[in-house]
Amino acid sequence: MLKGIIFDLDGVITDTAEFHYLAWKKTAEEIGVPFDREFNEELKGVSRMESLYKILDHGNIRSNYTEEQLEKLATDKNQYYQELINDITPKDVLPGMKAFLSECKDAGLKIALASASKNGPFILKRLEVTSFFDTIVDPGSLNKGKPDPEIFIKAAKQLQLDVSECVGIEDAEAGIEAIKGANMYAIGVGTRERMKKADWQVDSTEEITLAKLKEMLGE
Repeated sequence: MLKGIIFDLDGVITDTAEFHYLAWKKTAEEIGVPFDREFNEELKGVSRMESLYKILDHGNIRSNYTEEQLEKLATDKNQYYQELINDITPKDVLPGMKAFLSECKDAGLKIALASASKNGPFILKRLEVTSFFDTIVDPGSLNKGKPDPEIFIKAAKQLQLDVSECVGIEDAEAGIEAIKGANMYAIGVGTRERMKKADWQVDSTEEITLAKLKEMLGE
C-alpha cells in the first residue's frame, strides 16, 4: 500500500539542469577540459565529486590534482551554481508538481527529498515548497551516490516506512536504477528510451497525479 513518495529534485520538482551545465562548463573550461551538452548528460543524478571525477577523467588529468585542489574545484563549481540559482522563484516549480505535492499531503502520504544536490534545502525554500516535505536526505551522509540505492533506502527509513510502501520519482537513468535497486516502484520523467527501466514513464511532470499513480499501482 502506498504510504510515501520520494522525490528527486532537478528535473522533477524544478529544472536547475541548465544552471548545473553552465557551472560545470565554466569549471571544466578553467582547467582546460572540453565540455559540451552531450557530456553533461553523464553528470545528471551524479554527486558533485563524482561529476568532477568524470570531468577530470574525460580530460585524463585526474592524477594532476591533490585532494585539497579537488575540493577547491568542487567548491568553486558550487559557488558558480549558487550565484545562478539565487534567482529561482516559486514560478520555477515544474508543471503539475505543486498540485501533486498538495494531493499527496492532503491524502496523508509522507514525502521525502532524495537529491544528490547539497543545495536541496535552499532550492526548496526558494520554491516555497519546504512545508510539503517530512524529511530531506543529507547527501553528505551517504557512502555511495546514485545509481546505488542507498539514498532511496535512507529516505524510506527517515520516513519510517518500508521501501515497498514508497514510490520514487526521477528524471535520470542513474536515479531510476537507484529506485529499482531499492525495490521501489519507479516513476521516470523523460523519453521512453531513457526511462525504459521505469515502471511508469511520463513525458512531463504534468502527467503525474495521485489518481493516476494509484491506478498504475492497482490501488
